[in-house]
Amino acid sequence: MSREKQEWEKTIESWGRHLRLERGLSVNTIAAYTTNLSDFATHLCSAPSTTKLPSEVTKGDIEEYMVVLYERRTTPTTQARNLSALRAFFRYLVFKGIMTDSPTAKVSSPKTGRTLPDTLSTGEIDAMIAAIDPSSKAGHRDRAVIEMLYSCGLRASELTGLRLGDIFWKERVVRVIGKGDKQRLVPFSKAAQRQLKLYLECRPQMATAASGDILFLNQRGGGLSRMSVFNIVTDSAQRAGITKSISPHTLRHSFATHLLEGGADIREVQELLGHEDITTTEIYTHISKRHLREVIEALPLK
Repeated sequence: MSREKQEWEKTIESWGRHLRLERGLSVNTIAAYTTNLSDFATHLCSAPSTTKLPSEVTKGDIEEYMVVLYERRTTPTTQARNLSALRAFFRYLVFKGIMTDSPTAKVSSPKTGRTLPDTLSTGEIDAMIAAIDPSSKAGHRDRAVIEMLYSCGLRASELTGLRLGDIFWKERVVRVIGKGDKQRLVPFSKAAQRQLKLYLECRPQMATAASGDILFLNQRGGGLSRMSVFNIVTDSAQRAGITKSISPHTLRHSFATHLLEGGADIREVQELLGHEDITTTEIYTHISKRHLREVIEALPLK
């Protein structure tokens, strides 16, 4: 292995520790960042003529890599995500005194546009829950999964991380560990409370000695994976006859949109969703306006 490749591996590993210990980012975020950076390093070291140490990277190297991503036919969103990882990495090198300026400083981000995600009506969510057979072994679990995703606006990773002790029945709130291991308390609905209690009556039948205090279990007694949550949501939507593009995040989108349509303050919604930046939450104001426009356009003309 060349000296340059060894230095890249060493620096990427050091950056990963920095993201975990100093920035407090989640394991998934760190994995995504370091994977993006490793791809850039592989590209840079693919030919002897272009092999460079991290401290030797120039703006031209970054721009050439962005062209390569474009030629791979990656989406603008993926290109932007890769550039974001590079920016974070080179900020770290400047912070450590390894570089004086970031080579990404004047690199333009690809235009991704602003797409509004699909949302579900409360009727569609009720139909998804009704489509799940409660007499099946995992039926009550799947109904509780959908209720909690919607009632609390949870990410799939947040739902799979829930423990029995995170449910506070008297206060009817759930403790959620979000991105960067940040905790927040989110109230859940009476409907979610009912489904949770029905599921917990069945949970002992699914539990094993290794289950511990994991809230949502799979058929083997382990914790649900994010893919399992995705399948629960998409399967129930299909059985309910819903043709929209559905994922667990659709229920989170719907939660936020319905709150804003009901008059909730955007900063309250930001806190419930666990967004660090309010601009991330602002997309839901656009969804809400789109909904109002659709209602108006559906009115009969006089």
